[in-house]
Amino acid sequence: MTHEYTAPVPDLTASEVPEPAAVTIVVPTYNESANVRELLYQISESVPARLPCEVVFVDDSTDDTPEVIREAAKNCPFPVTVLHRDEPVGGLGGAVVEGMKAAGSDWIVVMDGDCQHPPSLVPELVATGQRANAGLVVASRYIKGGSRAGLAGSYRVAVSRGATWLTKSLFPRRLHGISDPMSGFFAIRRSDITADVLQPLGYKILLELAVRSRPRAVTEVPFVFQERFAGESKSTAEEGRRFLRHLAGLRTATPLARMVVFGLIGLTGFVPNLVGLWALTHMGLHYLPAEIVANQFGVAWNFLLIEKVLFRDRRRHRHWADRTVRFALLANADLVLRIPLIALLVAHFGLSAVPATALALVITFVLRFVGTEALVYLPRRSRRRSHSESQ
Repeated sequence: MTHEYTAPVPDLTASEVPEPAAVTIVVPTYNESANVRELLYQISESVPARLPCEVVFVDDSTDDTPEVIREAAKNCPFPVTVLHRDEPVGGLGGAVVEGMKAAGSDWIVVMDGDCQHPPSLVPELVATGQRANAGLVVASRYIKGGSRAGLAGSYRVAVSRGATWLTKSLFPRRLHGISDPMSGFFAIRRSDITADVLQPLGYKILLELAVRSRPRAVTEVPFVFQERFAGESKSTAEEGRRFLRHLAGLRTATPLARMVVFGLIGLTGFVPNLVGLWALTHMGLHYLPAEIVANQFGVAWNFLLIEKVLFRDRRRHRHWADRTVRFALLANADLVLRIPLIALLVAHFGLSAVPATALALVITFVLRFVGTEALVYLPRRSRRRSHSESQ
């Protein structure tokens, strides 16, 4: 459930009333009560005189952050809205999407609530986007004039650098022209946001935006990453795991990419299969039933990896027992189909055994992938929809 609060705007004379907000500053917060007063003060000092603005906080806090924002907002010369979420769906990235939906300006600037992103740069981000006719302007720590000085310790520096290298390696085309895809400080035109394709997970919303709804043109401005004003970083090992899951989901978003990963997972399944076969035959079991049993070890291994890596976000469509049975049936049907297919290719198409086997493996692999995606992980059609379509 979301609770909305909008701070009253101080009384102004007619000549002082600003134009409709030229920029909406979206700030996701989680237990940042010690920082938000300072953040609003810095915004008040550096933004309104140069650019009409509004601020939207999307808050997932368990402390008194919403109350502190409301109190501090009384002294702000611009509208301040607080959207408190009882259920923080999608983490900080989900909070940013909620803020974007509530924005009333053509330009949206996203920044953290811990004062590590300087508000004085907000007008420059928007002005740079206007001059370059860009849809996205990234505040980068990694171009000339930028710095990651505020990162605490060599460990966080190494993690940040490693994550940047990994994301740019996985998405060289989508992230072309973005030197700092891990930045949480950027400006984007509202018209360049395709909200319905976004699936945020964790706090790296810029990566989500750049990959799923790449804006028409991207430019960058340098910025110096500041130290936190107060409190501790929210970067944890769990956030790191969510980030890796998010990367896997983004990378396997296309059917071809999913098929490649499906095949790689299938190759790893040979290991438990062969180990199981070796153990069972050394226990005295005949190799034919041993192969049937050992194949189930490979099937189980593949199913676990596919559940965790490839189709994690689609598991909700069916009960786990339903998914398990369907996957096992499809995986074992592969064995039943392959032998007759090889015989057909040899007898009727004149292929020798080796190329026939190779072709049969390719055909059954494609069928297994299509069947797994369609019969195990795609959502079921509701009876009502099926009935309406049949009329």
